[in-house]
Amino acid sequence: MKSLSSSKNLSHYPVMLEEVMRLCKPEEGGQFLDCTFGSGGYTNKILSYPRTKVIALDRDIYTEKYVLQTKKKYKDRFKFYNKKFSEINKIIENNIKVDFIIFDLGISSLQILNLNRGFSFKSRSSLDMRMGLNSISGYELINNFGAETINDILKLLGEEKESYRISKKIIEERKKKPIKEVPELVEIIKKSKRKDFNKKIDISTKSFQAIRIFVNKEISELIEGLINAAKILKAGGKIIIITFHSIEDKIVKFFFNHYSKNRSKSSRYFPDNNDQQKFLFENYKNKVIKPSKKEISENNASRSAKLRFATRSEESFFDPKEMKKKFYNYLELENRNV
Repeated sequence: MKSLSSSKNLSHYPVMLEEVMRLCKPEEGGQFLDCTFGSGGYTNKILSYPRTKVIALDRDIYTEKYVLQTKKKYKDRFKFYNKKFSEINKIIENNIKVDFIIFDLGISSLQILNLNRGFSFKSRSSLDMRMGLNSISGYELINNFGAETINDILKLLGEEKESYRISKKIIEERKKKPIKEVPELVEIIKKSKRKDFNKKIDISTKSFQAIRIFVNKEISELIEGLINAAKILKAGGKIIIITFHSIEDKIVKFFFNHYSKNRSKSSRYFPDNNDQQKFLFENYKNKVIKPSKKEISENNASRSAKLRFATRSEESFFDPKEMKKKFYNYLELENRNV
């Protein structure tokens, strides 16, 4: 296999690149879909093999520089769309089926290292946190939404135990003046937290994660993206997905397991209904792949990454209704308005 070291020099380190390449075997050729292009780590490695084609998309306009570099190098074997991955089924022409679909979820280093975009609690700029193609910003969420919704966002999407104290303090402070910049919100969180907070992570981490997820509708995007990926994947093709927090991983695990040929019945005393007898994936082994110690030492951001993959069955696509029922609480929350 070709050396992977050159791909690691990109500003966004493609997490578990070697593991992804082993799963999708680009040396054998095929049609690939990269749902989170970023700076093109996976795409460029795949295209370095001559019998491959890649369709890539990313909601972030800041990827344009890397898109142009890839287009210049690989021309007719590469297409790019500035779209959310919930829309992947709309960009595949003439009902073409793809061999491999790759998702690298969460925030990229392109986003978090640009301190002007407000993703990092180390930023000194305005509360933004928009990945692209958004309806609201972090500023609008913090200054316009009600206390109950802010509390629910912090509690459910950030798993923040002190969500009530933080949301209450946000409402108090914004009555005095709008909360415009990242340091103002960080100070509010700091004043809201009890002094025995967990020292292993920054006290703002969970709140910032929650705000970012809500602003970018990341749970809704993931669920729609997975469902639409199953529509356009060839029989025998693979969905490869890398997650970075427990909510994402829970959703992916449920989807692959619940719609797999070897899924367990909800109860041995009741027969499966017709929908439950259908499956989208071959036997799912439920094995999580994690980064090597070497990779974590080179790229600490990969430490929480989990890779799962599933192989598409030969069955026709059907609407996986249980998916949205199972995670209704997240979807309802992300659809709330001011």
